[in-house]
Amino acid sequence: MYSQIAANKRKTVFIMIAFVVVIAALAGLFSAYFGGNHSVFYGGLIGAVIYALITYYAGSKMSLAVSSAQEIQKTDNPRLWRIVENLAITDGLPMPRVYIIADPAPNAFATGRDPRHSAVATTSGLLDIMDDNELTGVLAHELGHIKNYDIRVSMIAFALTAVISLLADILLRMTFFRSNDSENNNGSIFFALGIVAAILAPIVAMAIQLAISRQREYLADATGALTTRYPEGLASALTKIAQTGSALKKQNTATAHLFFANPLRGHSLTNLFSTHPPIQERIARLREMESHA
Repeated sequence: MYSQIAANKRKTVFIMIAFVVVIAALAGLFSAYFGGNHSVFYGGLIGAVIYALITYYAGSKMSLAVSSAQEIQKTDNPRLWRIVENLAITDGLPMPRVYIIADPAPNAFATGRDPRHSAVATTSGLLDIMDDNELTGVLAHELGHIKNYDIRVSMIAFALTAVISLLADILLRMTFFRSNDSENNNGSIFFALGIVAAILAPIVAMAIQLAISRQREYLADATGALTTRYPEGLASALTKIAQTGSALKKQNTATAHLFFANPLRGHSLTNLFSTHPPIQERIARLREMESHA
């Protein structure tokens, strides 16, 4: 487990470097678009570094805001607060901030840059259908992500996918209008490059999200089961989610990899390459742990 935590810290650095490289490539396109103006290139690169730093410190707030999560205190939901507090004490973690998402689908996620700056959010649907053992299992899984530093990598992946897609979209729009400019002899070339960038950006974003491997979900399941000493609680929660579905009303592919179970509907390409392992496989592994306990 400690080696996984160290690997997660290293992967954070690798993802940040990959992000700067992608932004540099897009900045290079902008520079060429403006006739080789190097100030555009360096401006884009400096902007990317500044954005990376902002992401590190504000990414969790962004993901919570996108999910319409509302922070609560102990008096707002004593049951949820008590379970999170007990798990944090058991894991030796600082008490994370607690949020509720008004959505009937049973789901949850954790976010933050480290255990001292973390948050856990659950949907109202999860609170409605889970008994205390099941809810404890789900929340132990989420605190497992905090303990294993998965949240840091997940948070950065969320913000970076958004900015890459945004820059590619800006490039496409700029080249579209510039291609109609009779003074721009290379308009068609840049228009084609803009289209290619816009097509590749979601693929790059998906690759970043897939860096949050399925193995991390298995690790968080195992961590949660070890914390509660009751794998069946988490297995039972997953069984209920498999029966009811976990798709949220408010869909957002940028935050999908954060959630306990896949929050997206249908069988889209995004779902096909989901970072979430099959629920039945997760249940089987937990029940195997139970049998060996």
